[in-house]
Amino acid sequence: MRTSTTPNSITMNKTNTPFSSSSSSSFKRNRCFSSKSDFFDSLPDDLLISILSKLASSASSPSDFIKPLITCKRFNNLGRHSLVLSKASQRTLGINAKNWSESAHRFLKQCVDAGNVEACYILGMIRFYCLQNRGSGASLMAKAAISSHAPALYSLAVIQFNGSGGSKNDKDLRAGVALCARAAFLGHIDALRELGHCLQDGYGVCQNIMEGRRFLVQANARELAAVLSSSTAGAGSRSWVTCNPIAHHRTAVGSSAECPLLSDFGCNVPAPEAHPASRFMAEWFALRGGAPGPGLRLCSHVGCGRPETRRHEFRRCSVCGIVNYCSRACQALDWKLQHKAECAPLEIWPENDGDGGEANGDGGILNENDDEDVIGES
Repeated sequence: MRTSTTPNSITMNKTNTPFSSSSSSSFKRNRCFSSKSDFFDSLPDDLLISILSKLASSASSPSDFIKPLITCKRFNNLGRHSLVLSKASQRTLGINAKNWSESAHRFLKQCVDAGNVEACYILGMIRFYCLQNRGSGASLMAKAAISSHAPALYSLAVIQFNGSGGSKNDKDLRAGVALCARAAFLGHIDALRELGHCLQDGYGVCQNIMEGRRFLVQANARELAAVLSSSTAGAGSRSWVTCNPIAHHRTAVGSSAECPLLSDFGCNVPAPEAHPASRFMAEWFALRGGAPGPGLRLCSHVGCGRPETRRHEFRRCSVCGIVNYCSRACQALDWKLQHKAECAPLEIWPENDGDGGEANGDGGILNENDDEDVIGES
């Protein structure tokens, strides 16, 4: 007698049915397990810290880094790990002045404590110039400078050249040149320019015109190379590199966002991007009326943001007497960027709290105030 098979038989042919009774029960157990557990919880902390470190080093803004941290408690805890904060980049630390708060200050301080050199420099600049905590700010910049952070070395050089935070007698030109030379050795373009002008003028160092010119050409070449290698240049780099030494002189320098660095060869490149610390300072004082205090001025180079810490700390243009700069590097950049098209000799300088001067007839300025220096145009 032939026995009939039923669908519930446990001896089913594997070719006729996709599941056996054992595989069916296993599927139920797996489905039950998946509903009670999360694969994310099984990821090791080391892997997540590595991922967050990569995010901190490549984020284009602070919000790109902060947003993932507020998604869950675990990300929030691991995102504040010292290994993650030590990798935070310039852009990740580029906090806007309008968003400045105690929590932002605390975040930068945590990055400093984690050993982030960039955070030492940015927080040092903010404390020194914006919060007027000179000692702490200078210490943080010195901490970054010890780690061969070129912008920190250059900023300390500017402080020494100007005697910032003190009196005019606190200037130390030799120390400024030494710090500038160290930053220039590390490839800092503004430091190369500053050192070149110091050598040309004999400012804090024995005059060597030929060596100074060599540093200035090297600074221009480095900036051109940096723009050519940047991702922003791309395939359109040929549109702003020109080789007509006559045509570029007929174009107003202030008519575009381009900066003629190698002007002898008619080579125009985009203006260099300002450092987050400089952008913060410029925005900070713009929100407070555009002046750092009564009788104090900001550096006229838009990419700088440094304020005076005392009256007449910065030097005026020796031709027009209107603009002022914290350094020769800022003067050279602003001259090529916009001031070349605006500068014109004045018979009488505009008054600044009663201080003025008269032109001496050959483009220089006879300054009536012994406390204020002038700076010549390149």
